[in-house]
Amino acid sequence: MKKLVEEAVTETLRGGDAEMVRLYVAACTERMAPLFVGLRVGAPGREDDVDFYAESVRDLWHADRPLSDGAERVRVLERFPELQPTDDEVVTDVVGINTFFAALVLRYALLANGSGSVDDAVSCGHAALTAMGMLDQNVFGAGFLAQEHGLQALSVSGDAAGLWEASIGAGRERFRTVLGRTAGSLG
Repeated sequence: MKKLVEEAVTETLRGGDAEMVRLYVAACTERMAPLFVGLRVGAPGREDDVDFYAESVRDLWHADRPLSDGAERVRVLERFPELQPTDDEVVTDVVGINTFFAALVLRYALLANGSGSVDDAVSCGHAALTAMGMLDQNVFGAGFLAQEHGLQALSVSGDAAGLWEASIGAGRERFRTVLGRTAGSLG
C-alpha cells in the first residue's frame, strides 16, 4: 500500500536521528489524542485506558530518549477494544473509527519511540493522514489532511518551535469537528 506520508518527510526522517523520529511521532500522537481521550472519557470501564493514553502522549514528548517501558505500553495498548479484531463487527460509527485511528497512531508511535524505526514512524504518520482524509471526506471543506501534511513537515523541519502548541491546537480543532458529527449519538 502506498504511504500517504510525503516523500520529503520520509527522506528527512531517514536522514535524521532517533530523536527526530521520536519528536515526529510525539507530535502525530498529540494531534490525535483528543480523538481518543475526548471521545472515551466518561465511557464506563475506560477510565484506565484514557489515563494510559494521556500519560503515553505526555511521555512521548521526552524525545531525547526512548521510553523505558515502551514495549510494555504496546502490549497494554494492543488489549484496547479499538485494536482487537472482530470477525462479526465492522466499525462504522464516528466514535469507533476515530478512536481506532487514534489508538493505531499511538501504537506506531510507541513502536517508533522504542526502536527509532523510520518505517514505524511513517506508519504512524500514515494512520494520522488516513484518519484526516476520512474526516475531510465527511466534513465539507475541512482541510484536515492538508493541515496534517503541513504539521508533519514542520515536525521534521529542524525547528520544533511552536510544534507542541500547533499540535495541541490541531487536535482540539479535530475533536470539536468530530464532536459536532457525533451530536446526539454519544448520549
